[in-house]
Amino acid sequence: MEAMNLHIEPAAPEPIYRQIVGQVTRLVAAGQCPPGTRLPSVRDVAAAHAINPMTVSKAYTQLEAQGVLERQRGKGMVVAAQPQEQRPQAERLGALAPALHALALQARQLGLPPAAVLEALHACLHEGAE
Repeated sequence: MEAMNLHIEPAAPEPIYRQIVGQVTRLVAAGQCPPGTRLPSVRDVAAAHAINPMTVSKAYTQLEAQGVLERQRGKGMVVAAQPQEQRPQAERLGALAPALHALALQARQLGLPPAAVLEALHACLHEGAE
């Protein structure tokens, strides 16, 4: 994985460290970063996106606490050995919580009925599955 694989939006309402946590969690869950994949260093990510290294460090520490990443001596942070698929479903769904809360808020602000939002979500989930 390279530092530029992360898409950071400094103007977004979501804090930058949460953007990093969410993106890395989703990349791991999707299998795009298999166990053992080395993550870019804190300095590399901070320099590539012109952000504070402490922000990246905070994200990596949170990912380590969640068991998504593990610190390996001499290698830095790598994707944890336990495949994401073996994690409990509730834990994997938890990775979607920020995006689901944002979706729910936007749907309420737009005055959309829950059934219409669920139908649209269902269609998005099945895109490309056929």
